[in-house]
Amino acid sequence: MKNKVEVIIQKLIVHVEKIGEYCKSCESIERFTANPLIVEACVFNLSQIGELTKRLDEDFCASHTDVPWERLYGLRNRIVHDYEGINFSRIWSIIRDDLPILKRQLMELLLINVRDNGQ
Repeated sequence: MKNKVEVIIQKLIVHVEKIGEYCKSCESIERFTANPLIVEACVFNLSQIGELTKRLDEDFCASHTDVPWERLYGLRNRIVHDYEGINFSRIWSIIRDDLPILKRQLMELLLINVRDNGQ
């Protein structure tokens, strides 16, 4: 049976992968911002990523400080509380530069968690 951490990490990975799928045809910020449906879908998934990070145990997050848990939740707060003020250039940068790193980190955590729980 999967534990809570494993389930949350898997959900985080799914959200990252969805953003990647939505942006497959976006090779520039201009292409990204030209399609409001893609922008909204990506911003929604980024907010979900931030929300899920708060469901992780503080000790778990403290033991995996290479993942920017607080920044992920902080982005969620910015999105939820100030949608009109979102810097789409920054969102594009996060999608292009940070999410591939985050996905790799999450995949590693998933493997560690499965291994440590004998699954």
